[in-house]
Amino acid sequence: MTDALAQIAAWLNLAANALGKPLLAFVGVMPGWLSATLVSAPLGLVLLVVFKYTSNQRAIRRVRDDIKAHLLAIKLFPDSLWVTLCAQGRVLRGALLLLVLAIVPVLVMALPVTLFLGQLGLWYQSRPLRAGEEAVVTMTLNGAGPDWPAVSLAPSPGAQATIGPVRILSRRELCWNLRARENGYHRMEFLVDGQPVEKELAVGEAFMRTSVQRPGWQWPAILLNPAERPFPPASPVRAIQIDYPDRASWTSGTDWWMAYVFAASMVFALCFRSFIKVNL
Repeated sequence: MTDALAQIAAWLNLAANALGKPLLAFVGVMPGWLSATLVSAPLGLVLLVVFKYTSNQRAIRRVRDDIKAHLLAIKLFPDSLWVTLCAQGRVLRGALLLLVLAIVPVLVMALPVTLFLGQLGLWYQSRPLRAGEEAVVTMTLNGAGPDWPAVSLAPSPGAQATIGPVRILSRRELCWNLRARENGYHRMEFLVDGQPVEKELAVGEAFMRTSVQRPGWQWPAILLNPAERPFPPASPVRAIQIDYPDRASWTSGTDWWMAYVFAASMVFALCFRSFIKVNL
């Protein structure tokens, strides 16, 4: 079952990359706050349309009208404790019903939104290395026991290994310290028992698609790291990760970008709501 989910996630990433790479290319030439805002507007609109056609709009309208009626009762009969308590209980029940009615739209949107956020994370979650900066590259190996494959890192114009490989025996990890040299996208090539293994490296000043990890054959890691092909189960390598620097920004920085995109998309959705006539 796990292998099947990993394969499905890998196929989904192929489609997401084919669409996301050209559609989000504008992120690389815009200020972060502007690109994050421009991304949020169509996202809010799409989520609103999906919610409209996957939810029971009549039931939501009835529940909302019922909540309004009970709120009005609280205002009209403030001196009646019984009426107030009953009305408050029904308002709470109505709020819970709205949450239940939102389950189906949320389930429908969960996978597409996850794939979309995975594509956005390539741009916003980390920034590329700048020429002269250093970072640690970690290779995690499969298997167990004292036997280790012969591993080496081939020379690359994009970066130079200054330290390594350093073995962490308890984790079956090998670490290198790299110094970035030349701007652009580069392919780092490792030789593992004579077999070539690659990892993408991004070096530059502006926004770039930055693949933090080439994942192993686990579907959560594959969905969170969509840029590169995952390692198959039989590979001696489980994952390769680069510790890219965090991006500092309240709107498009590490971890903050997700909160900003969600908040901005909700604002845009509320703005579009009256035109699309959606009951939320």
